[in-house]
Amino acid sequence: MCRRARPSSIDLVKRVLLQLSGAVVAVIVLVTAIAAGVVVHAWNSTVVDTTGQVTFDRPLNIPPLADSTVTPDGVRVFDLTMQRGTTDIGRGPGTRTWGVNGSYLGPTLRAGRGEQVRVNVTNDLGETSTLHWHGMHLPAAMDGGPHQPIAPGATWSPQWTIDQPAATLWYHPHPHGATADHVYRGVAGMFLLDDPAGGPSLPDRYGIDDIPLVVQDKRFDGDQLDTRGPMFAAVGLLGDEIVVNGTPRPYLDVATERIRLRLLNASNARVYNFSFDAGLPFLLIGTDGGLLERPAPMRRIQLSPGERAEIVVALPAGTTTVLRSTAPDLGADFWQTRFSGGDDEFDVLELRAARTLAPSAPVPGEPTSPEDLGTPTVTRRIDLTGSGTIDGREMDMARLDQTVAAGATEVWEVRNSSGAIHNFHIHGTSFRVLGDGHPALSGPKDTVYIAPGHTVRLLMRFAGRPGPATPYMYHCHLLRHEDNGMMGQFVVVAPGEEPNVPHEPAAHTAVHE
Repeated sequence: MCRRARPSSIDLVKRVLLQLSGAVVAVIVLVTAIAAGVVVHAWNSTVVDTTGQVTFDRPLNIPPLADSTVTPDGVRVFDLTMQRGTTDIGRGPGTRTWGVNGSYLGPTLRAGRGEQVRVNVTNDLGETSTLHWHGMHLPAAMDGGPHQPIAPGATWSPQWTIDQPAATLWYHPHPHGATADHVYRGVAGMFLLDDPAGGPSLPDRYGIDDIPLVVQDKRFDGDQLDTRGPMFAAVGLLGDEIVVNGTPRPYLDVATERIRLRLLNASNARVYNFSFDAGLPFLLIGTDGGLLERPAPMRRIQLSPGERAEIVVALPAGTTTVLRSTAPDLGADFWQTRFSGGDDEFDVLELRAARTLAPSAPVPGEPTSPEDLGTPTVTRRIDLTGSGTIDGREMDMARLDQTVAAGATEVWEVRNSSGAIHNFHIHGTSFRVLGDGHPALSGPKDTVYIAPGHTVRLLMRFAGRPGPATPYMYHCHLLRHEDNGMMGQFVVVAPGEEPNVPHEPAAHTAVHE
């Protein structure tokens, strides 16, 4: 009788290891398959296309012009309150939102060149915020950036003199690390500048033939705003529904031969490529910081977050036209394009022209003369190096990154050396884009898109009042990137002045120029 040989301890170890390795391989295969399935699902489900599918059933809300008073010494005073509320922006009246002097968005402020203005901003949000005047040329202490926080229940009262050409500007919160959340919840509005010295004969009847369009994308979780965003969207939150002036599925009744549309991309991360169905042409008359030297006939205009464009369009009487956003040209690879909204298309606003239209004056051939920015004496190089760094460093409130001489004209060469999409915004001044003949970049700008691997050259003059102790910001205006630290600081100093290193700000109640 033969006895079966007992396996050695080595054989047992080999057998156990073989079984374990098989299990590990199975787990790896399973995890890989699940991960691949998740990626494939995300890839296939990320694209949004609403063209031809929107039932435009709500009249476009026109934000009211903000009330103001004028003091005996000639200061125009606005009173704004940031507050919480509920608003129907597509999911019923119970959606929790934030707004200014109301539950969502804010009124349109309007002032003329040469006026002194004071804005009393009260914070009833329950958490610290700020209110930044995007595109405004003003002292840094009045800018409303992260160094001017407004504590809950406090009031901030900046005062300054409007000293720049007629333009479409806007306002929004700018608390460091929380800008994306505060803007997305609804704190934003337009600030229109007029030039009393006169200008071209353009449509200028607010709400009739001069229409503000605050364009945003939203994502919902039930009847509430979803602030999480889709998977793989490193650019930040991308919504799948459009609201204009807080109105979902909006239409606008048009009563004049020509209308002026002031387009504002107030989204956190989405790039829009605006056009009209059937290829209806329009005239581009203005960019971020003011009017073009002459109108530019176009059929589409691309705007990244924070950018603005003024266009004039003539609608044939009795027709219906849709403003839509087709897939933008992001200049990125296929992965970045897909997960940055580069394949998405939306119907935005329906324009309904009356059967009989009131006559409109023709758009003049040369609306304005370009401002002389002078000859540059300094060239700076700025590198957008990731989704949270500039020149390889995250934002530090206690660090100065640049010091600029008051009155200087400079060229800033800003390069996007990352593979992600970015844009660039600077506070306190405007610039002209050099070396690019595209009409959309021919006017005064304060925000510009920069595709991966590309460089833009920006000519700018720092004409404002020196403030060696209070920084201005420059940053990517894709708001998640900004919050993650993709922001730098500069001060403007007079001859002989030394910059002061900034410090973490304390909330305050009032500052005057």
